[in-house]
Amino acid sequence: MMTASAQHHTAAMPPDAKATDSLVRAPKLDQNRSVRTAQELKDARSKITVSNLDFFYGDHQALFDINLSVPERCVTAFIGPSGCGKSTFLRCLNRMNDMIEGTRVDGHIELGGHNLHGPKVDVVELRKRVGMVFQKSNPFPKTILENVTYGPKVAGLKDRAKLKEIAERCLQQAALWDEVKDRLNDSAFALSGGQQQRLCIARALATSPDVLLMDEPASALDPASTSRIEDLIFELKDRYTIVIVTHNMQQAARVSDQTAFFFQGELIEAGATNDLFTTPEKKQTEDYITGRFG
Repeated sequence: MMTASAQHHTAAMPPDAKATDSLVRAPKLDQNRSVRTAQELKDARSKITVSNLDFFYGDHQALFDINLSVPERCVTAFIGPSGCGKSTFLRCLNRMNDMIEGTRVDGHIELGGHNLHGPKVDVVELRKRVGMVFQKSNPFPKTILENVTYGPKVAGLKDRAKLKEIAERCLQQAALWDEVKDRLNDSAFALSGGQQQRLCIARALATSPDVLLMDEPASALDPASTSRIEDLIFELKDRYTIVIVTHNMQQAARVSDQTAFFFQGELIEAGATNDLFTTPEKKQTEDYITGRFG
């Protein structure tokens, strides 16, 4: 069935766009990293399942009939032009949009087989299980140690030895421990931008999440810091399910196992990253990743 936004697609596409035999301008895939194949993604257990999701800001519909499976312990990247709904959809996955007045969700989102909008869902607990890292690093005005241990403390943990153990483990997972182990009582604001972002990742990991959501986590960073964040994402997928929003298709090609392309509030195509960037099924996807629009 054609959605309300589908009729806009043809008008938005360049009238003279023609298919090419090869996607010569598509992002280059990183052959040095092991990514999941289409069959491996199909065989993987689904961590998040989204069915027939519509989302509204007041009377404005921002997402149309989204259906997507996010496989466990894989990196799923959302790509698409600005305003296409990818960040809105990301925030649906831990109900961050609930904080915006007048929003409404229709459809179904399951985390580990449980309905995210069920009557007994504790949203605070949900956001511990589905942590989030934002575009701009947002450390608390506290020490490095206090930033990482904030979540466990709020949850009631008071044992200092346990808290320090959690901090060390999470800072190591965030590839930051060696840089800050001798300055844990310094202000988090004394860190560089890239270090602050890795601190925010460590803070998210401290609540032992099942899923880590990242909304443009490296867009404000320099190339060296971006590379470290990408390496970190790839390492963390062995322990966590990761979903990342990025405007950078090269980044999606480098770090993700699965890529989902959004356009005007619709999910146009999703599949194994290697397949989507080399042999996309939809012409809209090809036109976007080869730079014809967007």
